[in-house]
Amino acid sequence: MSTNSALDPLRNSAWRSLLTVHTKLLDRIAEKLTQAELPPLEWYDVLLTLKEAPDYCLRLSELAEKVLLSRSNLTRLVDRLEKTELLYRKSCPSDRRGTYAVLTEAGLEMQKKMWVVYAEGISEYFASHISDDEAKVLQTICDRLLNIKPKN
Repeated sequence: MSTNSALDPLRNSAWRSLLTVHTKLLDRIAEKLTQAELPPLEWYDVLLTLKEAPDYCLRLSELAEKVLLSRSNLTRLVDRLEKTELLYRKSCPSDRRGTYAVLTEAGLEMQKKMWVVYAEGISEYFASHISDDEAKVLQTICDRLLNIKPKN
């Protein structure tokens, strides 16, 4: 690891490549979902996060944090998911200001349909292009980066 605080050309290039590949691969997977006449990719993360939650239910603030969206962006997304009956909102009995998002049976089925196409895209555009050793190194790097505590 570099101890130099200056950003060197190699790491700057690696950073730019990471951002570019992230965007391009997600765009390709989103296109696969569109071609399969499925909802947008951003819906998938919400459906999966609710599927993995106890009782398929999370407070909106918790959901926003888990899917990396601002509260206002999540609210608009939840509005769209609710209109298509993939989830519904319910009030928190112990806190009138709190609202939960709850996955419906239709939402669970949609997540499963979307996963088939999403998994195919991950395999086609990512997994089939890296070796087991490269995947392990990438996982190690990502885990390390995710554990960095911000300086305040």
